[in-house]
Amino acid sequence: MATIEQCRQALEQFSSNLGNADGDARKAAALDRSLTCWITDLDLTFSGRLKDSRITDMVEIPGPPPAKAEIRLSMTGDDLVAMVGGQLNFAAAWAGGRVRLEAGFRDLLRLRSLL
Repeated sequence: MATIEQCRQALEQFSSNLGNADGDARKAAALDRSLTCWITDLDLTFSGRLKDSRITDMVEIPGPPPAKAEIRLSMTGDDLVAMVGGQLNFAAAWAGGRVRLEAGFRDLLRLRSLL
Protein backbone atom coordinates (compact mmCIF):
# COMPACT_ATOMS: atom_id res chain seq x y z
CA MET A 1 0.00 0.00 0.00
CA ALA A 2 1.31 3.43 -0.98
CA THR A 3 2.11 5.80 1.85
CA ILE A 4 0.81 9.34 2.31
CA GLU A 5 4.21 10.68 1.29
CA GLN A 6 4.27 8.56 -1.89
CA CYS A 7 0.80 9.87 -2.79
CA ARG A 8 1.86 13.45 -2.14
CA GLN A 9 4.96 12.96 -4.30
CA ALA A 10 2.84 11.43 -7.08
CA LEU A 11 0.49 14.43 -7.06
CA GLU A 12 3.45 16.81 -7.07
CA GLN A 13 4.90 14.89 -10.04
CA PHE A 14 1.54 15.05 -11.80
CA SER A 15 1.46 18.79 -11.18
CA SER A 16 4.95 19.13 -12.61
CA ASN A 17 3.95 17.04 -15.65
CA LEU A 18 0.98 19.35 -16.25
CA GLY A 19 3.22 22.40 -16.05
CA ASN A 20 5.63 20.92 -18.58
CA ALA A 21 2.95 19.76 -21.02
CA ASP A 22 2.50 21.39 -24.39
CA GLY A 23 -0.12 21.54 -27.11
CA ASP A 24 -3.61 20.23 -26.32
CA ALA A 25 -2.55 18.85 -22.94
CA ARG A 26 -1.33 22.27 -21.83
CA LYS A 27 -4.58 23.89 -22.97
CA ALA A 28 -6.61 21.28 -21.10
CA ALA A 29 -4.62 21.84 -17.91
CA ALA A 30 -5.10 25.61 -18.09
CA LEU A 31 -8.32 25.40 -16.09
CA ASP A 32 -8.92 27.26 -12.86
CA ARG A 33 -10.85 24.74 -10.78
CA SER A 34 -10.97 23.35 -7.26
CA LEU A 35 -9.66 19.78 -7.12
CA THR A 36 -9.81 16.91 -4.67
CA CYS A 37 -8.19 13.51 -4.80
CA TRP A 38 -9.56 11.07 -2.22
CA ILE A 39 -7.15 8.22 -1.50
CA THR A 40 -9.69 5.62 -0.47
CA ASP A 41 -7.39 3.07 1.18
CA LEU A 42 -5.73 5.75 3.32
CA ASP A 43 -9.05 7.59 3.88
CA LEU A 44 -7.26 10.85 3.12
CA THR A 45 -8.12 13.66 0.72
CA PHE A 46 -5.65 15.92 -1.02
CA SER A 47 -7.36 19.20 -1.81
CA GLY A 48 -6.01 21.99 -3.95
CA ARG A 49 -6.57 24.10 -7.01
CA LEU A 50 -5.79 23.34 -10.64
CA LYS A 51 -4.56 26.70 -11.88
CA ASP A 52 -2.13 27.80 -14.57
CA SER A 53 -1.43 24.15 -15.48
CA ARG A 54 -0.37 23.27 -11.93
CA ILE A 55 -1.92 21.96 -8.75
CA THR A 56 -1.53 24.68 -6.13
CA ASP A 57 -2.39 25.11 -2.47
CA MET A 58 -2.47 21.34 -1.86
CA VAL A 59 -3.42 20.29 1.65
CA GLU A 60 -4.21 16.96 3.28
CA ILE A 61 -7.58 16.42 4.93
CA PRO A 62 -8.48 13.27 6.87
CA GLY A 63 -11.42 11.34 5.45
CA PRO A 64 -13.41 11.86 2.28
CA PRO A 65 -13.66 15.32 0.73
CA PRO A 66 -15.59 17.62 3.08
CA ALA A 67 -16.82 19.83 0.23
CA LYS A 68 -17.68 19.22 -3.40
CA ALA A 69 -14.77 20.34 -5.58
CA GLU A 70 -15.24 21.15 -9.25
CA ILE A 71 -12.97 18.23 -10.20
CA ARG A 72 -13.10 15.16 -7.96
CA LEU A 73 -10.90 12.08 -8.19
CA SER A 74 -10.96 9.00 -5.99
CA MET A 75 -8.71 5.95 -6.10
CA THR A 76 -6.31 3.89 -4.02
CA GLY A 77 -2.84 5.20 -3.31
CA ASP A 78 -1.28 2.37 -5.30
CA ASP A 79 -3.37 3.29 -8.35
CA LEU A 80 -2.39 6.96 -8.06
CA VAL A 81 1.31 6.11 -7.86
CA ALA A 82 1.01 3.62 -10.75
CA MET A 83 -0.84 6.09 -12.99
CA VAL A 84 1.62 8.91 -12.44
CA GLY A 85 4.50 6.46 -12.87
CA GLY A 86 3.11 5.25 -16.20
CA GLN A 87 2.36 1.67 -15.12
CA LEU A 88 -1.44 2.14 -15.12
CA ASN A 89 -3.44 3.66 -17.95
CA PHE A 90 -6.04 6.13 -16.69
CA ALA A 91 -8.67 5.20 -19.28
CA ALA A 92 -8.41 1.51 -18.45
CA ALA A 93 -8.50 2.18 -14.69
CA TRP A 94 -11.50 4.49 -15.10
CA ALA A 95 -13.37 2.04 -17.33
CA GLY A 96 -12.63 -0.76 -14.84
CA GLY A 97 -13.96 1.25 -11.90
CA ARG A 98 -10.59 1.56 -10.17
CA VAL A 99 -10.60 5.35 -10.56
CA ARG A 100 -13.51 7.76 -10.29
CA LEU A 101 -13.50 11.15 -11.94
CA GLU A 102 -16.35 13.57 -11.42
CA ALA A 103 -16.50 16.99 -13.02
CA GLY A 104 -18.78 19.16 -15.10
CA PHE A 105 -19.35 18.05 -18.67
CA ARG A 106 -17.24 20.84 -20.17
CA ASP A 107 -14.38 20.08 -17.81
CA LEU A 108 -14.56 16.37 -18.66
CA LEU A 109 -14.25 17.22 -22.35
CA ARG A 110 -11.19 19.39 -21.70
CA LEU A 111 -9.59 16.89 -19.29
CA ARG A 112 -9.89 13.93 -21.67
CA SER A 113 -6.74 15.04 -23.52
CA LEU A 114 -4.82 14.87 -20.23
CA LEU A 115 -6.03 11.41 -19.40
